[in-house]
Amino acid sequence: MTIADRLAGAPRIGLGLAAVGRPGYLTLGRDADLPPERSVEAMRARAHELLDAAYASGVRYFDVARSYGRAEEFLSTWLGNRQDVVVGSKWGYTYTAGWRVDADVHEVKDHGVATFERQLAETRTLLGGHLDLYQIHSLTPESPALTDPELHARLADLAAEGVTVGFSTSGPAQAATIRAALDIRVGGRPLFRSVQATWNLLEPSAAPALSEAHAQGCFVIVKEALANGRLAAAPEPVAGLGPAGGPVPGDAVALAAALAQPWVSVVLSGAATTAQLASNLRAERSSVDPARWAGLAMPSARYWQERSNLPWR
Repeated sequence: MTIADRLAGAPRIGLGLAAVGRPGYLTLGRDADLPPERSVEAMRARAHELLDAAYASGVRYFDVARSYGRAEEFLSTWLGNRQDVVVGSKWGYTYTAGWRVDADVHEVKDHGVATFERQLAETRTLLGGHLDLYQIHSLTPESPALTDPELHARLADLAAEGVTVGFSTSGPAQAATIRAALDIRVGGRPLFRSVQATWNLLEPSAAPALSEAHAQGCFVIVKEALANGRLAAAPEPVAGLGPAGGPVPGDAVALAAALAQPWVSVVLSGAATTAQLASNLRAERSSVDPARWAGLAMPSARYWQERSNLPWR
């Protein structure tokens, strides 16, 4: 059974734990979103509160990564015996901040075979049989993961065990990265069956490549639909109408615009509070025309430069 089959009937919004798996992240307004004390215990409690609220609302897709601090651990202690959820994680970045917001380096990237094997073992220790999707974290055109046949063979072995193998992308060359990855074959079969990419009203450039991925049968996940909080913080240019004709907050409109893309499978909420999650979930009940906000799009290079300048908070 595919991931899409398992999620049939569930909301197409999933919950990502990047914002609550570690004390620091690149999101505007984060200082007001989290408790003053960002201890492991406090962040675990917040993650579990969000997971409870999401599950109660019908959300069944949950996204973590090795580099999201203790996100896999927080998710694993919440999962228990739940069998009706789908879990995706990512490997390729190692968390190095030591549970500090002011660390010089928060994560280190390595797409080599040794890192894959180490992090897969770590992920399986925490998530066990709950690991449904394992993705290369933040694939870019220069990544050796695109050309390493040994890594491709190891990933194909993982797929043969029943885990869906995919990749996430970042940077202004997302489209080129997606197309290069989709061309990879092992034993005559496509290696990657899932793609997770940034798409939002400010940075929609990956859309054609994501449409191609969808046409080839890939599960397509949109991340950063709120542009790290930039769209949620600007409700005036991003406003729409709900099912009853009333106003919809900017975050829900931005997520609804992503859900309206014909190639999308799941759009991730990166909510840090239950109020944000409830607002995000309004996107499922909102009808918007993304073309109405086409003027918000900016050149990809500028978007990614501005994102790289966001402070860890």
